[in-house]
Amino acid sequence: MTAVAVLAALAGSPGLAQAQQPSQTRLLSTTDDNRLPPGWRIDGEHGSRELVWRAPKTVPTGDARVEFRAGDRLLGVPKPAKDGRTFRLALDEAGSTALTDLQVTAAGRRLDAAADQPRESDAQGVRLPAQAPANGVDPGKPGSYRTVSGSYDLAPVRLPGFATPVEMRAQVVAPKGATGNRPLALFLHGRHSTCYKPGSEDDTTIDWPCANGYKPIPSDKGYLRDQKLLASQGYVTVSISANGINAQDWQAEDAGAQARSSLVRQHLAHWADWAAHRSTAPAVVRQAPKADLSRVLLVGHSRGGEGVNRAAMDSLYPPPAAEDGYRGPVRWKVRGTVLIGPTIFGQNPVADVPSVTLLPGCDGDVSDLQGEDFVDGTRGVSRGTALHSAVYVVGANHNYFNSEWTPGEAEAPAEDDFGTDPEHADPVCTPGAPTRLTAAQQHKAGSTYIAAAARLFVAGDDRVRPLLDGSGRRAPSADPARVLTHAVGGRRSGGFLPDAGPKVTGARLCSAIDPNPAVACLDPETPGSSPHFAWWETEKETGRSAVALKWSAPGTAARVTPAKPLSLNGSQKLALRVFVPPNTTGTKFDVSVTDSAGRRATLGRAEVAGLPGSARTASYWAQELRVPLTAATRAGLDLRHVKSLELTPRSRSGRAWLMDAWGWAPGTPAVTAAALPRVDVGRTIVKEGDSGTRTYRIPVKISGHGSGQVRVYVLEPDSGRARSKLVTVRPGSHAIDVPVEVKGDTLYGEDVAHDIAVKAVHNSVVGKHRGGLTVENDDPEPVITLAPVADRVTEGETLTWRMSIDTPVTVDIWQPVRVLPVTEGTELSTKDVDPQWLQDWSGDVPDPERRLSDAHLWVWLNITPGSTSVDFVTPTVRDQVAEPTESMRVALTDRNANPLPDRPALTGTVLDRP
Repeated sequence: MTAVAVLAALAGSPGLAQAQQPSQTRLLSTTDDNRLPPGWRIDGEHGSRELVWRAPKTVPTGDARVEFRAGDRLLGVPKPAKDGRTFRLALDEAGSTALTDLQVTAAGRRLDAAADQPRESDAQGVRLPAQAPANGVDPGKPGSYRTVSGSYDLAPVRLPGFATPVEMRAQVVAPKGATGNRPLALFLHGRHSTCYKPGSEDDTTIDWPCANGYKPIPSDKGYLRDQKLLASQGYVTVSISANGINAQDWQAEDAGAQARSSLVRQHLAHWADWAAHRSTAPAVVRQAPKADLSRVLLVGHSRGGEGVNRAAMDSLYPPPAAEDGYRGPVRWKVRGTVLIGPTIFGQNPVADVPSVTLLPGCDGDVSDLQGEDFVDGTRGVSRGTALHSAVYVVGANHNYFNSEWTPGEAEAPAEDDFGTDPEHADPVCTPGAPTRLTAAQQHKAGSTYIAAAARLFVAGDDRVRPLLDGSGRRAPSADPARVLTHAVGGRRSGGFLPDAGPKVTGARLCSAIDPNPAVACLDPETPGSSPHFAWWETEKETGRSAVALKWSAPGTAARVTPAKPLSLNGSQKLALRVFVPPNTTGTKFDVSVTDSAGRRATLGRAEVAGLPGSARTASYWAQELRVPLTAATRAGLDLRHVKSLELTPRSRSGRAWLMDAWGWAPGTPAVTAAALPRVDVGRTIVKEGDSGTRTYRIPVKISGHGSGQVRVYVLEPDSGRARSKLVTVRPGSHAIDVPVEVKGDTLYGEDVAHDIAVKAVHNSVVGKHRGGLTVENDDPEPVITLAPVADRVTEGETLTWRMSIDTPVTVDIWQPVRVLPVTEGTELSTKDVDPQWLQDWSGDVPDPERRLSDAHLWVWLNITPGSTSVDFVTPTVRDQVAEPTESMRVALTDRNANPLPDRPALTGTVLDRP
C-alpha cells in the first residue's frame, strides 16, 4: 500500500551488469561521453523507445503516483512492470527534455539511489504539541444502536478505458432496530495490492482477477470499526471494493479518478433502487433501515479520497458521457466528504461540497500530504460557504487507517508504510518514538474524526464544529493522538489571500512552486516539506503564493495590502493560517489591521510552535491562530473597509509563512452548490503522415452553467516548460482553443504529446484536468546492423565494430551490444583491454584476471539524430607476455541481454605483437 523510499544503493540485474549510459543525454542530441545514472537505461522494441528505471527491490503498490523527473521537471508517469521493480516511460511522454538529474519520486519522496542519505534536519526539539481542551461533544463515543453486518456481491461493471470488468462487492454495517430513513455513509479504499498467496509473507500482486492459488485482498473490510461506530449512531454504512480499478488504473490518464467516481455512483444508484424497491435488495440491505439518499457522506482513503471527491463533483456537474461509467440520474445528495491521506493529482477539489481531510503526519505513501489542496484549492473558487477542514494527525501513517493494510490485523501481508531504517531512525515517525501512534491509537483517532464529519455535515450538529474548524478543541475518544485543525469556508469572510497578488512590504510574496529558490516559498534544500506547496503538473505555477517572513530582530512589521479593501463586518475574530519551521518554539507576533481611513488597531499577540518534524515529514503545515476584533471595534475602525494586515514579530528572530487570514464567526451555514461551468480535457491521437502540414485542436469540453475562470497551462513538448493563461469559460464555447500544427515526414521518430493542464480559478470546476493531442510516428523503425571495421588487430591497437541504421532518423537510437564468451580458441581477458575502458563500460576492474565476457559487459550504443552509425571500440593493451592469438565476441541483444536471433555474433581477433 505504500511507495516508500528505496534507500539501498542500486545494483545491476542479477548476473549481468548494465553499462552506464550518458547522464547529460538529450533525446535529440547525445554524446557517448556522458552517462545515465545506475539503474537507468533507454530501451525499446518494435519501434517504441522507453526510459527505464529498475529498483533494487520491489516498490510496494501504493497510492502515490510514481513519477520520472529531470530535476524539477515532470517527465511523466511510468508504467509499472509485474515484477514491481521495473518502470517504463515512453519517450514521447518525456518530450525532448534534457535527461539530466534524473529522479524517481512518489508524492515528493525520492525512490532512487540519490535518496539513500536523507538530508539532516534539526530534530533536537521534537516534542508533542500541547493537549487541547476537550470539546463539549465527543463524536467518538458509540451510540445506542446494536449493529447488523453482511455483504453483497453484484454483477461486475464495465468502465470506460478498462478492459476487465470491475467488481460490485461491498461490506454493509447498519443500525439494528432503527426506525425511519437513515443517512448513508459510503467508504472507498485506496490503491493497494489486489491479490495474495495464502501462507506467504510477501507474495502479493496487482492482478485482477486473481490467478489460481491467490485470493483477493479484502481492502473493503478495512473500515469495519469505523462503520460500526457510525452504525451505532444511526447511520447505514457500506464499504465498497475497488480491486478491479487498482489493477488497471496505471493506464488511466487521471490515475483512475473517473473510474472510482463511476463505481461509487453505480453503488449509490443501487441503493436508490433498493430504497424504492426493498424486495429487490440483497439480504443484508433488507435487514438494515431504509437508506436516506438525500443525506450521503462519502469517505475515501488515499486514491479513494480523490475518487469520492470526483463522485461528489460528478453528482453536481455531470462528466462527459463517453468517459463516464454511470449514465443514470442522480438520485442522491452528497452532504460532505471525508478524505483520508488522499491523493489529488488533478488539484481539483469540489468547492461547494463540505469536506474534512485527514493528513497523517507520518505518511510514508502520499508523503507530501497533497490532500491539503482539498482545503487550499477551494479558496475563491465558488461561494465559500462550504467548510473545508484539514485535520493533521501527529504520528499517524498512511496504512493503519485501514485494518486490512495493518500488520497483525490484515488477512494478507501488510506493512508500516513509513518504513524503518535502523541506521537512520526517524525522530518523529519511527515506531516507539513518543510522537508515533500505534495502529490501535491511529484507527481510533480516524474513527472519531470520521464520525465528527458525519455529525456536522449530515446530522447538522454544530457542537462538533470546534473539532474541525481550527478552534483548538479535542475529542477525548481520539486520545492520546495529538490532532490539530485548520479550515477555510464556513462563516469566514473577507480574506487576505496571497494568491491574489497583494502588495507586501517587510516580507516576501513567495511562490509555492517555482524552480528559482529566490522566488520559491521553501528552498529545495530545506529538510522536510510543506503540504501547502505540493507539486502539480508544472515546474512553475501562477497564483499559488504565501507571504514569507524572516527576521533577526523584533519590531519590523510585515504588511499585506490587498488590491481593494476587505470586509470583516460581522466577524468576531481574525483567523490566520500560519506555519513556522518544525520543532521551533516561541514564535510571537502582534497582529494589526488598518482601515481605509488610516485608523489602525493592534488586535492582539499570537504565538505558535512548530509541529514535530524531520527531513522525511511534511511538517511545514499552517496552524490556525485567532485574535479578537474587539480592539478594532473599540478604536472605531470601519470593519467593512479593512485596507491592510500587519504582522509584527516580537520574538528575537525567526521565520514564518502566512497562508491567508479571514474574518471568523461561529456557526455552520447551509450550503447550496452554485451552477458552474465544468471543463474536461480530452485526448486525440493522430498519425503524423508522410508530407504536408495539418492543424488539429486539443479536445476540450465545457459543460454546465454560467461562466467562470480557469488557468490553462500549455506544456511545451520540447522543453517540458509551461506557458499559462487565464481564460473565461462558458458552456458550449471554444474558449480553450489550443491549435497544434503537425508536419508530415518519412523519418522515423518518437510519438509527440502536445498537452495542456487546467486548474479552476473562480466560478468553475475542472474534471479531467490534463489531456492533449498525441502525434504518432507512422514511419518504420530503421534496420540496425553490426559490422566489423577493424576485427583483426595486433595487441595495443583497437578493435572496432560499426553499428549502423539503414535510414536517418529524428531521434536517438539506443541499442545494446553484449560481449559473449568465445566459441573457440583463447578469449581476451580483463587485463588485455584498457583498464579505464573496462571501468567506464562495466564498472569493473581488471583484477582478478578473468575472461572478458565474465566482466558482464553490456554496452548501450547511441546513434544520434542525423547520423546513421556509431562505432563500438575496444582498446587493447600491449604487454610483454608471449600469448596465443586471442579473441572477443560481440552481438546485438534485446532488452534482456539475449542475443538477437536474426543478427550474427561477430568475433574480433587480437594477435600477439612479435
